[in-house]
Amino acid sequence: MKLKTLLAICLAFFGFSKLSAQNFEETMSNGQIRGNFQFDMQYYQEDSAIGAQQPSEEILSNGFLNLIYTNGNFSTGIRYESYQNALLGFPNGYKGNGLTYRFATFKKDKLTVTAGNFYEQFGNGLAFRSYEERGLGYDNAMDGIRIKYELMEGINLTGLTGKQRIFFEYGEGIVRGFDADISLNSVFKSLKENKTKIRVGGSAVSKYQADQDSRYVLPENVATFAGRVNINRGKINFNGEYAYKSNDPSGDNGFIYKPGEAIFLQSSYSQKGLGLVLSAKRNDNMSFRSNRTESQQNLLINYLPALTKQHTYNLLATLYPYATQLNGEVAFQADLIYKFKKGTMIGGENGMDIQINYSTANNIDTTQLNDENTLRKGYKSDYFKIGEVFFKDFNFQIDKKFSNKIKGRFTYANLVYNQEVIAGKPGNPTVYANVGIADVTYKFTMRNSLRTEAQVLLTEQDHGDWATLLLEYSYSPHWFVAILDQYNYGNAISKQRVHYYNASVGYNNKGNRITMSYGRQRAGIFCVGGVCRVVPASNGLYLSITSSF
Repeated sequence: MKLKTLLAICLAFFGFSKLSAQNFEETMSNGQIRGNFQFDMQYYQEDSAIGAQQPSEEILSNGFLNLIYTNGNFSTGIRYESYQNALLGFPNGYKGNGLTYRFATFKKDKLTVTAGNFYEQFGNGLAFRSYEERGLGYDNAMDGIRIKYELMEGINLTGLTGKQRIFFEYGEGIVRGFDADISLNSVFKSLKENKTKIRVGGSAVSKYQADQDSRYVLPENVATFAGRVNINRGKINFNGEYAYKSNDPSGDNGFIYKPGEAIFLQSSYSQKGLGLVLSAKRNDNMSFRSNRTESQQNLLINYLPALTKQHTYNLLATLYPYATQLNGEVAFQADLIYKFKKGTMIGGENGMDIQINYSTANNIDTTQLNDENTLRKGYKSDYFKIGEVFFKDFNFQIDKKFSNKIKGRFTYANLVYNQEVIAGKPGNPTVYANVGIADVTYKFTMRNSLRTEAQVLLTEQDHGDWATLLLEYSYSPHWFVAILDQYNYGNAISKQRVHYYNASVGYNNKGNRITMSYGRQRAGIFCVGGVCRVVPASNGLYLSITSSF
């Protein structure tokens, strides 16, 4: 189907089907089209050594195409998605084809209106966040109306209403929201030249879902209110937000009638060569969905960020990543970045960067309520007490350029991982692990380089010790070839001491990228920002094509 035909369909969807051919050509010539495409396909083979099964289809695929047309103050777009059927590990609801996202937006003076699908976030997301994370198969796009208005300089208002996407359908509940964002320095003349910049904001979000439950009398309207402040002065920045949710009995909390609350605090200091970020978060009974009986990542209205480092190396990123606990957690994180200057004793000839990170997540302290008057509230919680450990991560990373040809990144991490809570594995012991990583790149010429990555994870729990070795050769700007072997050499069961080998090749050309790989994929958990999905073991050929224009 031609690009203009697709755009014509999009315009027709919003009532522009009466445009003449001449007017349509004029509209096209005066505007701009941009978009992106992605196609992922895998041929699966059975592999009993790693527990990989071959699906009946043998070949599974995910694909999508985004098209966005912009002309002055008007824009419209569509997204077509295809799952034939979805790759293993993606939710089963992704099956088939269809237009899953379409919108039209126009701006008039200080008013912006969007009809159709849209993504939005209020503050840090404690009350509302609609977004997409394609690698997780996560998409809770809104379908409805959004209105933004700049009331005056420094005061921006947002109102929205609609339903949330769940696969190829929409959730039962209706979501309504309002947000105000105010820059005090812009509103008050006396503060315009003040070096301290202050922004405040507030949100109100509610959901409506009919009560059709024969067991309980459930609230059909549930509201969440949030207030926030951001203060910046020179090198120092402070960001804080508090959210309160009225009682919301659901499958997540066991249908208790207890209000929820969350607080997020973050302070940072930065100057040349130094950065420090301190963060804290507490959430209690803050699962907020537009359908009270949904689970996993379906139909979440708000977002509770994980205060943990987002690791990229596979032994850290997929073996023991942290997933936010919606019903309750207390989390802290400290992140320090320091650059040793060139010519110093530690920095040497080329300088050196070091990053030190510490994060911890614990359960909230709770006491169950058993008397008749408070039984349905479930529990009470002491705000300043901390419960059992969910997760701890102490890590540091050193980046060092040894010469014009050699540079390296060296990482150490010490992990504590509560499998029972995070991975949902009752009876499994808490994992205590040490991880070491050496990532060294040797540049032969300006276009040729070889990257060697060696990782080791040592633990006496779970599956025991692991090691990974990666060799990646790049011929810029177009080609790369890589081979990888991940070996569970410390498994207590000798038959499960398996090599997970993989070979891949990739080609890049401007906005196009093609990658092909063959080999084994270890079963694990893939997380982004505390939102996770389980990835099953697999073996086979994988192809990925992406393009943007």
